[in-house]
Amino acid sequence: MSEHSNDSQVTKVAEVVANPSAIGLFGLAMVTLVASSQKLGFTEGTSLVIPWAIFLGAIAQFYAGMLDAKLNNTFGATAFCGYGFFWFAVGTTWMIQHGVFGEEMAQNADINQLGVAFVGYLIFTLFMTVASMETNKVLFIIFLLINFLFIGLSLTTFGIATELTHQLAGISELLISLVSFYGAAGTVLNTQFKREFIPMGKPFGIFTK
Repeated sequence: MSEHSNDSQVTKVAEVVANPSAIGLFGLAMVTLVASSQKLGFTEGTSLVIPWAIFLGAIAQFYAGMLDAKLNNTFGATAFCGYGFFWFAVGTTWMIQHGVFGEEMAQNADINQLGVAFVGYLIFTLFMTVASMETNKVLFIIFLLINFLFIGLSLTTFGIATELTHQLAGISELLISLVSFYGAAGTVLNTQFKREFIPMGKPFGIFTK
C-alpha cells in the first residue's frame, strides 16, 4: 500500500494600499489649526470647531488608522485610530456642553472627568512618543508636542495655573498643526516624486538596529 502526500499550496494576495499617513496628518493639521485658533483667542467658541473635530480630527484619522491596520502597521493604526477616537469624544463633549443632548446632561457634566481623560491620553502619548523615535523625526516632533498639549489641557481642566497652561495648550496645538502640515506635504510629495523631496528625518536608531 503506497502513501501519497498532497502538497498544499498557499497563495498570498497583497492588497495595495496607499500610504495613509498623508490624509491622517492632514486631518490632524486641520483640526489642531482650527482648535488652536480658539485657544489662542483668534476665534471664539467651539460651535464651529465641532465639524472639523468630527470630520478631520476623528474620521480622517480613524480612516488612516484602518488603512495602516491593513498594512500591518501597529504603530500607525494605534496612533491614528487612538487620536481619531479622541476627537470623536471631544466633539461629543462640546455638543454636550452646548446642550445638544439636553440641558440636564449639560448641567450635570463634571469637567474633572474630562481632565482625567486628558491625563489618560498623556500616558498614551508618552509611550507612543517612544515608538515614534523609530519612524521619522517629523513624527517624533509631533508626538513630543502632543505631550505638551495634554499637559496643558490636563492642568487647565483641573484649574491649575489656568492662564499659563491654557497658553501652553494653545501654542503646542498650533505647532502640532504646522509640523503636521509639513509631514503631510512630505508624505505626498516624497511618494509622488519617488525621492526625498521634503526631508522627514531618519529614525533615531536608539532602540532598533
